[in-house]
Amino acid sequence: MPDLPYRSLVWLTYRLGATFALGVPLVLLIWAGVRREPAMVRLLGLYWKVASLLPISVLLLTDRRPIGYVMAFIAPVLMAGSVWFWVDLNEELADSAPGSALPLTVRIWRWALTGFALLAAGMSATALRCADQLTGAECLAWLGGPQGLHRVAERVFDFVFGGQWSEAVAAFIGYVALVAYVVG
Repeated sequence: MPDLPYRSLVWLTYRLGATFALGVPLVLLIWAGVRREPAMVRLLGLYWKVASLLPISVLLLTDRRPIGYVMAFIAPVLMAGSVWFWVDLNEELADSAPGSALPLTVRIWRWALTGFALLAAGMSATALRCADQLTGAECLAWLGGPQGLHRVAERVFDFVFGGQWSEAVAAFIGYVALVAYVVG
């Protein structure tokens, strides 16, 4: 695939991920909390446990860790599976009032997340070979987003704490988070 269209699709994947995998679920979680819907809060909390793999993959890709490419493929697949195959969520949505806005929004978000997951899994599948070999335009395209986020985090970390946020620190935190995810 030519470099510019591929790079644009990778950036689209990151932006859609920020919107549908992180932003919208955060709004839904706050909305469910304000409306005091404990079942929806619990189910969205479970989603967040699965969705945490996405930022972990970004942390690992910041320092060009090969496992980051694998995690970037696994994360959207698990996220889509988590919103469709939880019996509790399906029952909660089926039991909700037909005109209720929150369940309708969750249903719409679920379909949007599935579309994102298909795009993200398809795009990241093209970069799975980067887990063995870190050279190539596909590999470098996937590093652009994490590197940009790293530069922002580096400035914020330096301003707030007066410390240094390096790529190695980001990868270390990514590995610790991955171990915590697997263990817990």
